[in-house]
Amino acid sequence: MTGEIPVVVEGIVAACLLVGALFVFVGSLGLIRMRDFYSRQHGPSKSTTLGAGAILLGSILFFTVRGGALSLHEVLISFFLFLTAPVSAHLLAKAALHLRLPNVSGAPQREEGEG
Repeated sequence: MTGEIPVVVEGIVAACLLVGALFVFVGSLGLIRMRDFYSRQHGPSKSTTLGAGAILLGSILFFTVRGGALSLHEVLISFFLFLTAPVSAHLLAKAALHLRLPNVSGAPQREEGEG
């Protein structure tokens, strides 16, 4: 382990954590406040992924400076997060369409065999 962490790095890490926490909070509010499944899915799948990415970026910077070598644990977490979040959101939306969950706009649902 190396010595002290520079104040500039601490500020950047703190900014990454605050921005990430803000995005996660906004995504969580979107999950609570939206009216239908499709809208509720949008908040967490977009903003919380971005928030987690900012938090992981701060973690990468902190442990890289503190340890003196590139920290790859967070890179793997980021890779799996950014790979699985859109896929799971897509599969949830497909399942909701298959179950014909209603939406707020009243747009007609697709019939079987369309598309």
